[in-house]
Amino acid sequence: MSKDTILGLNCSGFNSSCAFVREGKVLFAVEEERMIRQKRTRLFPKSGIQYGFKKLGLELEDLECIAIGWNPAINLEAFNGAHANNLRFLGELFCSAPLNLMSLQDRESGLHSSQCLALDNGKEIKIHYVNHHLCHASSFYLSPFEDASILTVDAFGEKQCCTFSEAKNSSIEQIWSQEFPHSLGAFYSTMTEFLGFRAQSDEWKLMGASSFGDPSRFLPKLREVFHLEKDGGFELDLRYFNFYQFHRPRRYTAKLEKLLEIEPLSSGLPLQQEHYDLAAAAQLVFEEIYLHLISSLQKKANGQNLILSGGSALNSVANGKVLRESGFSELFVPPVPDDSGISVGAALYVQNMILAKGSRVSMSNNYWGPEFSSDKIEKELHNYKISHKKTDSIESDVARLIADGKIVGWFQGALEFGDRALGNRSILADPRDPEMKDKVNKTIKYRENFRPFAPSVLSERASEFFTDLVETPYMEKVLKIKDSLREILPAVTHVDGSCRLHTVEKSINPKFHKLISCFEEITQVPVLLNTSFNTNGEAMVCSPRDAIRTFYSSGLDVLAIGDFIIQKEAPIS
Repeated sequence: MSKDTILGLNCSGFNSSCAFVREGKVLFAVEEERMIRQKRTRLFPKSGIQYGFKKLGLELEDLECIAIGWNPAINLEAFNGAHANNLRFLGELFCSAPLNLMSLQDRESGLHSSQCLALDNGKEIKIHYVNHHLCHASSFYLSPFEDASILTVDAFGEKQCCTFSEAKNSSIEQIWSQEFPHSLGAFYSTMTEFLGFRAQSDEWKLMGASSFGDPSRFLPKLREVFHLEKDGGFELDLRYFNFYQFHRPRRYTAKLEKLLEIEPLSSGLPLQQEHYDLAAAAQLVFEEIYLHLISSLQKKANGQNLILSGGSALNSVANGKVLRESGFSELFVPPVPDDSGISVGAALYVQNMILAKGSRVSMSNNYWGPEFSSDKIEKELHNYKISHKKTDSIESDVARLIADGKIVGWFQGALEFGDRALGNRSILADPRDPEMKDKVNKTIKYRENFRPFAPSVLSERASEFFTDLVETPYMEKVLKIKDSLREILPAVTHVDGSCRLHTVEKSINPKFHKLISCFEEITQVPVLLNTSFNTNGEAMVCSPRDAIRTFYSSGLDVLAIGDFIIQKEAPIS
């Protein structure tokens, strides 16, 4: 069986990751940041690979091949003599020889390229380098669809920043693309930076802040910086932007400041109302372009199934409007549409499109990361001499603690792959407490008070609480809470009545489903406040050690880790 295993890698930028795929099924996948505790690391995912090898009983020579979600041949299309002829060390022959050879022909590169590593035991391992956006599009192989239209949108791949594709059975065909710098992802990152946040990191903050603003002041101005094209794409007026000049210190020019008639906010300063208004306008511009691309895709492709991928598909506010405002009837957004998921996409693309070994297994969950036995957890607790209680009823015991106002770190099963905490590495609290949102933001997450939290709801009860309900198992869409029920759920109701919903299926996560059910038995509310188990600036916890450290360095009241409950002693009055 091991000979059919493909190792997929994202190792060309932020959020490096690895994934092991066999016969269409993801066996293990993890972001390197979780392993080495460096948020959004660019480092090669060595720790994750080593963990995967050990977990699966594999070595490098056991792999069928390796798939990398970036095609460097595209970056070699323009000859660079300095790189081609001045080797810093002889290992760069892997680059210089192809660069010189490609200069002998005047054609663009294909969709993928490859190398071969020959080991001293005679084993050869092929490394396939796959077009970045094709790896995003390969989310199709995780979807429940037999055929689909696919939109990928991000800051940029090798040179593309948006693609349309059609998929059927085991085949994906790219039918249209738009090249950098006319990038929707780069536009949104520019506005993120303008508002004093970290671009390519804090876009969540812009999205959260947008609900507090009135877009009318800035929307007409921002509409001057782009133009929608009839063929389906759009163009940015590059006079307002610097992001495509990578050596420049800012992503925007003075012309954008003059247009908006507002100074960029310095990092760390609090937002004023004008900044919330600008965030609201930037979000609306994003949605206008996003929905234009979706509409254009539908005109070029056939079918009613839509897949959204690429970093821009993390915009859950926009995702929540897609089915309502487009002609598509079904939507799939993977739990890891950003570059973290490129490792999975690369492996699935190679399996289906290069090796022609189509074997699709639609995903049921993304609990693909490290998992720790009860014995390992207890050993860690003993190592730190931590007082703990073992229980045979972790769900009911923790439900009672949450109902009593305790904030709980919930550590169970295998780590989620992706940015959303889906009930295995979560911080949980009572959504009925109107002070709980501010309390969690201030004393645990250490982040801005305008940041919202998600409700995790029993899937079978969700229609009672949320309007225009569609299943959101990966917390990928923002929907509205029914007006009459917002007072019941103040801690998870955003200022505009919205929420980033998480519907919990018993068949997918029975332990988390039972916890919410126990909470409902106590409170008659089948909903919990759910946010990722980490503090601001840190990666989501991976190991018991990570959970213990975060528990004691934050305002958490309880740690429920495996079958064990740890509570902090009450402070001396």
